[in-house]
Amino acid sequence: MTRLNRAIRYAAVGALVSTLAACVVNPPPPPRPVVVNPGPNPHEVAVDRLHEVDGRIDNLSRRIDMRVNQGYYPPPQGAAFHHRLDTIRGEAHDMAAQHGGGISGDEQHVLNQELDTAARAIGE
Repeated sequence: MTRLNRAIRYAAVGALVSTLAACVVNPPPPPRPVVVNPGPNPHEVAVDRLHEVDGRIDNLSRRIDMRVNQGYYPPPQGAAFHHRLDTIRGEAHDMAAQHGGGISGDEQHVLNQELDTAARAIGE
């Protein structure tokens, strides 16, 4: 009987071990790293705003030259328009100097309003 008891014990232990083995849970995989996509650099955005204003001033300046050459208005009036654009460009660069080379959205809005007024005067 000892052999039978021993066999029963081994069978019981085997069943218990297999039951416990089935209950072993693998640890969850480590969480995936979250990739944070940082927004654009605020300084670069401010510098881009200044470049947009400068580009608009350059376009208006070319338009003035074209209209003077076509005789829409005399050279002194064209010079006055250029002077106004130079003043706006100076204001833009003064603003940019205060912010390390760029302008804020509000400043760009104000400058664009001034350029809208100048563009209407030029005849855009």
